[in-house]
Amino acid sequence: MNQPTALLDVRDLVVRYGAVTAVDHVSFSVDAGETLALNGPSGCGKSSTVAAVLRLRRPDGGRVRFEGRELTTLSERELRPLRPRMQPVFQDPYGSLSPRHRIRDAVAEPLRVQGRWDATGPARVAALLDRVGLAPAYGDRFPHELSGGQCQRAGIARALASEPRLLVLDEPVSALDPSVRAGVLNLLAGLQDDLGLAYLFICHDRAVVRHFADRVVEMRGGRLVPA
Repeated sequence: MNQPTALLDVRDLVVRYGAVTAVDHVSFSVDAGETLALNGPSGCGKSSTVAAVLRLRRPDGGRVRFEGRELTTLSERELRPLRPRMQPVFQDPYGSLSPRHRIRDAVAEPLRVQGRWDATGPARVAALLDRVGLAPAYGDRFPHELSGGQCQRAGIARALASEPRLLVLDEPVSALDPSVRAGVLNLLAGLQDDLGLAYLFICHDRAVVRHFADRVVEMRGGRLVPA
């Protein structure tokens, strides 16, 4: 019987900045519907790993396979149809949304860019906002008119517009007040159950990742270490 193929499979990943090796032969995988947490202190290489996984930069070694396709050798044109399937949610909820766009336009942007905007677009945007717990009126607001938690929910709605299979969550609650962190984590857990999403969850807070993740890998000095 064939073993299931990982949704995301990273092997011997290397990222260098000049003479500094930020990511040193790191390997991990994320299965469909799973949450894998990459835990470690600031400066350990987590963000460089994320940049390479999302192909925001080419790695200097190793491979990254998503849905069975090798990403490291693809051109930007070849990557384009795969990017909607693997969406990031970043740490700064305000920095991930244009301050000049109303929330409804920010959520609609992926639909427009991907050529999927039609007469049903406004209803789809309203449904996405509702799914993340934002009332329709929030669609008329600008990011600065929302709280940090509300803005992060809008960022999650924007990511969901692409109908991804994997969300790369880069410290998604570390910039939020403790009082709203649990609400955002509960939202993410519910979305995973409802939509079958997989999460690569980047976090420095071990208590959070052990509560939220199915598996945890620890990173120190650019390498994975025993958890």
